[in-house]
Amino acid sequence: MPSAHARHETPMERADRNFTELLQELRVTQTGVQILFAFLLTLAFTQRFAELDDFARATYVTTLVFALSATALFTAPAALHRVLFQRGAKRLIVVVSSRLAAAGLVMLALSFTGALLLVVDVVLGRAAGIVAGSGAFLLCLALWGVLPRVLRGRVGSRHR
Repeated sequence: MPSAHARHETPMERADRNFTELLQELRVTQTGVQILFAFLLTLAFTQRFAELDDFARATYVTTLVFALSATALFTAPAALHRVLFQRGAKRLIVVVSSRLAAAGLVMLALSFTGALLLVVDVVLGRAAGIVAGSGAFLLCLALWGVLPRVLRGRVGSRHR
């Protein structure tokens, strides 16, 4: 029995809608990661950067790599679409792009974690930086991982 919210769309229309929705999600996340990436790129050229110890430098480089990875993962769906455009591969593009976006969110969470760890480490000290970074990671995990799965379980149980 179809749900009251069932859409009357063809598989191609569904794929088009899903890709459009995914692109909207990527616009939100991509802006944030690009701002973070730009901020990180400028840090190496500040006067205080020379004062960082090995731990802070390693945190910086690792965070920069995570931010670059997130940026690449979030922009990959556009490149994928461009290469496969008008080849009847919309559903494949949606599935692969969704996985790329999920991996991008992991990299973004690690970027946020590292950035907060680095800044708080410099401002308040190593212990506070580790606590802040851990808190950032747990917040992203809770909001981007746990909450959607809890809600998916609730929505799924209503449609059974």
